[in-house]
Amino acid sequence: MTAQIVNGPAAACPVAQPVEGEGTLKRTMGLRSVVLFGLAYMTPIIALGTFGVIASTSHGAAAMSYLVATVAMMFTAGSYGRMAVLHPQAGSAYTYVGKTIGRKVGFLVGWAMLLDYMFLPMVVWLIGASYLNAQFPSVPIQAWVIGFIVLTTAINIIGLNVADKINYALMLFQALVIVLFLMLSIRSVLGGAGTGTLFSTLPFTGNGSSPSVIVAGAAIAAYSFLGFDAVTTMSEETRDARHTIPKAIMLVALIGGLIFVGIAYVTQLVHPGGMFDDESSAAYEIATQVGGNLFTSVFIAGLCFGQFTSGIATQASASRLLYVMGRDGVLPKRIFGRLGKRFGTPVLSIMLIAFVGLIAMFLDVATSTSFVNFGAFTAFTLVNVCVICAYAKADASERKEYFRGGVWLNVVAPAVGAVCCAYLLMHLDGHAIGLGLSWLAIGIIVLAAITKGFRRNPPEYGDRGE
Repeated sequence: MTAQIVNGPAAACPVAQPVEGEGTLKRTMGLRSVVLFGLAYMTPIIALGTFGVIASTSHGAAAMSYLVATVAMMFTAGSYGRMAVLHPQAGSAYTYVGKTIGRKVGFLVGWAMLLDYMFLPMVVWLIGASYLNAQFPSVPIQAWVIGFIVLTTAINIIGLNVADKINYALMLFQALVIVLFLMLSIRSVLGGAGTGTLFSTLPFTGNGSSPSVIVAGAAIAAYSFLGFDAVTTMSEETRDARHTIPKAIMLVALIGGLIFVGIAYVTQLVHPGGMFDDESSAAYEIATQVGGNLFTSVFIAGLCFGQFTSGIATQASASRLLYVMGRDGVLPKRIFGRLGKRFGTPVLSIMLIAFVGLIAMFLDVATSTSFVNFGAFTAFTLVNVCVICAYAKADASERKEYFRGGVWLNVVAPAVGAVCCAYLLMHLDGHAIGLGLSWLAIGIIVLAAITKGFRRNPPEYGDRGE
């Protein structure tokens, strides 16, 4: 069956009451905590880590590539915010698609998201370990990976109250490093380096750039936004989720986009064009150029702390998705659908993600990053479609109350978002698409098994049988 709107979206999809013994997530997070969670997930400082690749791809128009990506992601952020109002439950796109389009499609979206959510913490830990290994080559990278996993797993098991305080402190340090980098870059430009002026169109026009290479750069830059949607997995741990989550989604996407564009603009002033000795370490070269060896050490520390906060956020978000799918019964409920008695967190889900993270010890960064993109853009595309479907199902009074903005905000805007995300999905590299389609094929087999050959819907939290 597909969800229908009866007496408003809130009535159509009430938050189900917990089954005895399963426990419930605690609502402890406010707007500031949720926004910090989303920014920690995105790790704004990573824009410096990927700057060289984007500048090279866009022929020196990194700021314009980030601006295009920001506009595209804001359309999708609006759709996530709208769906969070209609369905203020954990589960993100898995919940939204299941309740709007159909539970079978929702399961497949959730399954595709698992590829992103399950492997993204692994990628984050591996990148952080790579930075530390470069700074301290005598310590094996495997030791850094294990260290990241142990610390973030312990914090997430204890709960989001502790994670929130740690995220806040480390985000402040990350912000300080970004501000220092920008200030030193500005001083360097005013001293005659790069463009020699703070006002230039070069970061937007590049050197021999064209719309096609700028869009290609935007497709890479869009990866930096993966995570603005993750705040929706915290819906059942957020106070007044119907109002807080939509605001947080838009703020995370907007703040992240402004930071990315600003970093790319100033960095491109210091180093116009897209030519580097090594594009993967371009930011290190520029940090050394503007601040010397001492600042380079601080810069590396900022990148590592950014990866640590991102590791906390990505692992927490992935564990909540597993918890919701386990609670629904589409994954084994005894493993994934229960919370730990002491801290009220999905301990087994958190531990599973930690176990998956150990795979990072046998992969390089380039290979691991190809795992995480297929599910994200699949989810983004279908959440945009969900808004259009929900608007089409609503009657006049419901549209007036829950779908402000009319056709423009509920049909045109999500349609633009869906096209942008589908375009990015189609332009992923061959490894990501091949792995994603293979993973989706396994999901179809699992769906066939739990639905008796597609003859019934997947189970949902609160069901007592079909």
